Amino acid sequence: MSIADDFEKEVRASVSVALKKLYGSVPEFVTEKSPVEGVDLAVPCFPFAKALRKSPQAIAEELSGEIVPSGLISSAVSAGGFLNFRIDSAMLVKNTLEEICSKGSSYGSFPPTGMRVNVEHTSTNPTGPIHVGRARNPVIGDTLARCLGKCGHEVTTEYYVNDVGKQVVILTWGVNNVTPEEVAEEIEEHARTLGKNEKERDKTDHRLVANYRVANKRMEKEPEVQNEITSMLRRFEAGDPEVIGTVRHTAEIMLDGLRETLSGINVALDRYTWESGFIADGSARKVVEKLKASEYAGKTDDGACYVDLKSFGVQGKNTRFTFTRSDGTTLYTTRDLAYHLDKFSRADRVIDVLGEDQKLGSKQLCSALEILGCEKMPEPLFYAFVSLPEGKMSTRKGVVVYLDDLIDESVARAYEEIKSRRKDLSEEKMREIARKIGVGAIRYNIVRVQPEKQFVFKWEEALNFDGNSGPYLQYAHVRACNILKKAGEFTRDTDPSKLTDELEIRLVKLLSEYGDVLRTAGNEKKVHMLPAYGHDLATAFNQFYTINVLNSGEFRNARLTLVECARTVLADVLNCMGMDAPEEM
Repeated sequence: MSIADDFEKEVRASVSVALKKLYGSVPEFVTEKSPVEGVDLAVPCFPFAKALRKSPQAIAEELSGEIVPSGLISSAVSAGGFLNFRIDSAMLVKNTLEEICSKGSSYGSFPPTGMRVNVEHTSTNPTGPIHVGRARNPVIGDTLARCLGKCGHEVTTEYYVNDVGKQVVILTWGVNNVTPEEVAEEIEEHARTLGKNEKERDKTDHRLVANYRVANKRMEKEPEVQNEITSMLRRFEAGDPEVIGTVRHTAEIMLDGLRETLSGINVALDRYTWESGFIADGSARKVVEKLKASEYAGKTDDGACYVDLKSFGVQGKNTRFTFTRSDGTTLYTTRDLAYHLDKFSRADRVIDVLGEDQKLGSKQLCSALEILGCEKMPEPLFYAFVSLPEGKMSTRKGVVVYLDDLIDESVARAYEEIKSRRKDLSEEKMREIARKIGVGAIRYNIVRVQPEKQFVFKWEEALNFDGNSGPYLQYAHVRACNILKKAGEFTRDTDPSKLTDELEIRLVKLLSEYGDVLRTAGNEKKVHMLPAYGHDLATAFNQFYTINVLNSGEFRNARLTLVECARTVLADVLNCMGMDAPEEM
């Protein structure tokens, strides 16, 4: 339990005692953080007014008169219908710094809960590179998983590989049948269409896109190709091991490129689950049989099976949730049900990071799971797609921007910035720092906006060294490292009488709140809280930086201890956002 938790516990206890003494009972009440300067925790008295027949301010005044400051509580005063508490700054400083010094990088973490949490994210179709419009998915999912791990949970990140759909079958046909000459011709033609000299990346997920485009064109023009691909798809969905193996091999090749892209933004997944597995092991067929036997099941005129979800709040034309085609083969939706049942067999909490276009599908999925008797439901975390200032990015317009492009551009821009600032660095060092800053800029800029809010990626925001950005947070860490490097060895000192400056107290208060931020970011899926906290912490440290730490006499060791604690937390905030913590920039 952190000092912030201890403080809240003492506040609640003192208010409860006062309520009991004054009014004979203890009604429900809340504690909340206050934006008012000098107030660390507040109890709003408005909910008491009706039952006690008194104004909120009168109640706050009576309660404050009963509370004697003690322990962590230094004062309790009434103002505007609130009972405002202030924490004892000396105890705050001593306890917080000692805890950080003792725990190091595990500061802010919670003990093991035993809860198994599954976070599925990214899961793009293995038919091409990751589109920048969906760049929020892996960044949000990875950040959430890191925060949940800090909350003490056993976290597994997972990628659901869609290796069954028509697109991946077309790609597989293209990989095995399209000639190198056709691929070269397609690349040249595509470059002419874009009006530029396009050069394909030397990555598998980029190279094979040309095979897909040729296969798709031939399928539209040549009936025999259409028949071959249709036959492959039917054999696949019937569980033909030869076709499943061939398609999976193609998907694996594509995944190699996708993994490389994800690695480029410091994302690694624990598990890859194949959609085809739920055909091969019969679990998708079991879902079909259970849904058929339910009271909500029905059939269309052409023989397709569905369940009616009107009773589950799904309205209009979307009430029918189809789970087989007319020929009896399963659909993606059917296999997704089998997948979620599988996830719940190995996790206590299941979180799906999904694009905003999946809201209806998620609602239908949960309704069908309820029909199947599933007691737990997946928790969707929806996000709005990334846009560039030019407008939403769409492959159908012929102008495609991939996540790889965004990474390269960010690193290149960071390199130019470093080159202009640090002419003393070697080329190798500048490239190394540029990669850390460029990738960090992308991750921070993406996660700082609430997932459900529209997001336009702007370079002037992402790479602003003085604003709410990744480089700003990383530079605060560099400053802390520089101070400690210049200081050399020192003796830790947590004496609160040597850290009484307002800037020092403000910094320590922010450090003490780290655990609460992690708990909110992880357990409540509010990952945007982490960069907001990081920015506040970096700002408080930069303000404290104006104090001459190295030449402060008897206060030197205490201030260096505060710098060390700030560096520890800054580094951990960066790590939780999947960003590097550079020691120089």
